[in-house]
Amino acid sequence: MQRYVVYTRVSTEDQGRSGLGLEAQERDIEVFLTSFSEVPYEVLGRFQDVQSGGADDRLELVKAIKLAKEAQAELLVAKLDRLSRKVSFIATLMDDKKLKLRVAQMPFADKFQLHIYAALAEQERTFISERTKAALKAAKARGVKLGGARDKTMARNVAVQEKAKREADKVMKVVAPLKEAGQSLQAIATTLNTMDVATSRGGKWTAKQVSRVLERVA
Repeated sequence: MQRYVVYTRVSTEDQGRSGLGLEAQERDIEVFLTSFSEVPYEVLGRFQDVQSGGADDRLELVKAIKLAKEAQAELLVAKLDRLSRKVSFIATLMDDKKLKLRVAQMPFADKFQLHIYAALAEQERTFISERTKAALKAAKARGVKLGGARDKTMARNVAVQEKAKREADKVMKVVAPLKEAGQSLQAIATTLNTMDVATSRGGKWTAKQVSRVLERVA
């Protein structure tokens, strides 16, 4: 029987209390177990941290890894960045011959492919950070007064816009061919919901949201 130890993580106390991000992770994990796992299977335990992905000493993650290794089970996460945002930390886990790792969103990826993905994701985050700094610098050069809370607000807004654009690009892999086939916005939204593709907030798609995705990409 295939056995799993499930690990989820959110970054802040607010996310932990409201469930933001957790529902999406749990949904991805259930999709994997239902559609991609060997059967029969057993979930030996579920662990959850409310802590930054930059911290490597997360108590629940330590427990999850310990149980997975002792039971010779696979450590199952929804996304690779739920384990860590550091390539070095992920590489250490992958080098551990006693630990088996599975990522729900990439059900057939081996350790080599996961390592490459982690490295690319880290490069993307670094680039986005530098681009945000450049945007702030350009705004200051145009005479926009920056400082204190305004600095943080502007940086946060830029980051939100960048995140929305990345998510729109991913969804377009489904939306574009449907749009080219002449489907209406509502029909596209229905298809996305049928495929269990969540919105950026983890909700259901509407015609208006599909329209916004098309606008962002355009």
